[in-house]
Amino acid sequence: MPFYPLNETNILDYIRQRPALADFFPADAPVTVREVGDGNLNFVFVVENQADPANSMVIKQALPYLRVLGESWPLTQARARYEAQALEEHNRYAPGLAPELYDFNEEMAAIAMEYLGTHQIMRKPMVAREKFPHFADHISSFLARTLYFTSDHYLSGPEKKLLQAKFVNEELRKLQEDFVYTNPYKESEENNWNPLVDDEVQAVRSDPVLKMAIAELKDAYMNHAEALIHADLHTGSIMLNQEDTRVIDPEFAFFGPMGYDVGAVLQNLILNYLSHFAHTPDPEVRADYQAWILETVRAIWNQFAAKFDQLWVENARPDSELMPLDYWDFPGGEEAFAAYRQRILQHILEETAGHGGVKFLRRMMGVVSVWDISSIEDPAKRAVAERAAIRIGKRWILERRRFTGIDDLIQVVLDETAAVTV
Repeated sequence: MPFYPLNETNILDYIRQRPALADFFPADAPVTVREVGDGNLNFVFVVENQADPANSMVIKQALPYLRVLGESWPLTQARARYEAQALEEHNRYAPGLAPELYDFNEEMAAIAMEYLGTHQIMRKPMVAREKFPHFADHISSFLARTLYFTSDHYLSGPEKKLLQAKFVNEELRKLQEDFVYTNPYKESEENNWNPLVDDEVQAVRSDPVLKMAIAELKDAYMNHAEALIHADLHTGSIMLNQEDTRVIDPEFAFFGPMGYDVGAVLQNLILNYLSHFAHTPDPEVRADYQAWILETVRAIWNQFAAKFDQLWVENARPDSELMPLDYWDFPGGEEAFAAYRQRILQHILEETAGHGGVKFLRRMMGVVSVWDISSIEDPAKRAVAERAAIRIGKRWILERRRFTGIDDLIQVVLDETAAVTV
């Protein structure tokens, strides 16, 4: 069928024309439709059976343009295919941590998937200081499993290259290359920032050492095809409740540096930490929640590193590319293998800091901020969080090669917020 935009009126007819979905809703089911997309790219419809809410679905449709900027900014609809493919891989390697995929229609650029009606997008409840006791365990498992099982540490060379060929994702990668690694640090009409932090913004754009470091990280983003990364993994791409966590919206997925995904998660948590200097006036309440955030950051990295290492030990294959098991078959080989795994994890930590640092900066001076920060109405109070984010980001980038553990990254956060007064 030729492409046409879905809406609340035509979507039920569309569902009943799809063989995989035709019998999903009984003919007499009281079905309601609402459009809930609040992102930058797509339409998202909840199609809910009011008599049986558990048997409902989400339809996500990719428009032929960037929704946040309108029809003047054309964008390939192939992103829907990349998202569907990524959901398949995520469900294969991290089952229960992503929504189930029901159907994909390439002509309509439409994905039908599990409705997570008892979940909420993580960002807003964190601004409301809600704690999620299982989040660190769940997200570290997602990161460890999706990154390890799509890397050369597990796959054979041909398997990795064939999978990588399915995730070129050239247009959305270009968006990130421009809007994360390039445009925020030079004159660009899309950039937006709080005038009260203009001195910090201009200092970033004129710092030769920092800009060389960002160029190195952009090179890594473009060329270090280490594993299948989500590439947009922040608290707006996570739905959860007190017991369950799901990673959504993997349309940016491609083979890139593992540290990018880990850094994106940790950086978003720290941005929320910074937002509470405005959102939470009571110092005791604020300190309690910020302490929970930092402990969550610590737990995510430490659990990720332990799980990644354990997966590698338990699943290393004779034909894995880096390195086959018999490579370590020599006296002292077991110790050398363990040391090599730790070296790889140290590399991921450094890239976590570097790419996470860049994402701090782009959110403060690029085209898209985050709601945690942008929802602070008072520009002066918002500037407190923004200034700290810029300083933390700069240090994570510039000091990334001296970091040996997650506490080093956390200490930068504590240092740069120690003098904050609100």
